[in-house]
Amino acid sequence: MSPSIVKILRVVADPNRLRILLLLSGEELSVAELQEILVMGQSTISTHLSQLKQVGLVEDRRTGKSSLYRLTTGNGSSIIGDLLARAEREIPEAKHDQATMRRVVKKRQDKMRSFFDSVAGRLGKDYVPGKSWKSLAEAFLRLMPPMVIADLGAGDGSFSLLLAQQAKRVIAVDSSAKMIEFAREQAARHDVKNIEYRIGDMEELPIDDASVDLVFFSQSLHHALHPERAVRQAWRILRPGGRIAILDLGKHRFEEAREMYADEWLGFNEAELEAMLEKAGFSDVKAAIVDKECEVPHFQTLLAVAQKRS
Repeated sequence: MSPSIVKILRVVADPNRLRILLLLSGEELSVAELQEILVMGQSTISTHLSQLKQVGLVEDRRTGKSSLYRLTTGNGSSIIGDLLARAEREIPEAKHDQATMRRVVKKRQDKMRSFFDSVAGRLGKDYVPGKSWKSLAEAFLRLMPPMVIADLGAGDGSFSLLLAQQAKRVIAVDSSAKMIEFAREQAARHDVKNIEYRIGDMEELPIDDASVDLVFFSQSLHHALHPERAVRQAWRILRPGGRIAILDLGKHRFEEAREMYADEWLGFNEAELEAMLEKAGFSDVKAAIVDKECEVPHFQTLLAVAQKRS
């Protein structure tokens, strides 16, 4: 039998329980996280949660060794929704609670990311039957719709060959005539006929305006003398609604890369790439570190994606 509305209202009459409900209405939280946000003792938080559970306003789920609590959508949910809307305006601590909650949840995400960073090398090396990076790449490629793709700074053409499996057409551009010649030979050897190879500079692309659906810079932008010009060129050749993806090195201090790999730039940070893309006219810009090598000099891989407005 469901608790009566009188019992529900009696429980939520406490301002601290209202603060807890406001937090749980936006995010699943553990007791420890609620402690940190509300600056209350563990026993106090647990007592409040127990009372809220008894009247069916809160439920929990196990995750590892702890539990996450959330607002239920059951008993008196419409009444509680109206009550919380008013409480958010009237409880002085509510705004501060929400800001603190965002920081606490970000810490949880950072901890999760750190964990996966720490095991990434092992996950790649441990043998799992049927699991390989090639199989994952093939799966994602087959989910990609047929498009015209520009591979800028294509090098030996290996990435272009991968993209060509699903693409309508790949335009592979590189400034090195020898690289283009080698890439053509590779494509002929594999009987791949939907790649066009063009000698050209990333900053002056031999590609028509608005003729491409997707632009890739795969570890090539740090070779450009003026990366911002290359990004503007990418915007020019993209159709409205087209997307750009930049895989490059995160900012580093390995100066030897200039001599060893002919690198013009020692990588980029997220803010630099985001600013570059936004200045060129792109929207929905997102950039993040997606990999870190375990061996010195610990190169990091940065991925940035964005869209040309329709």
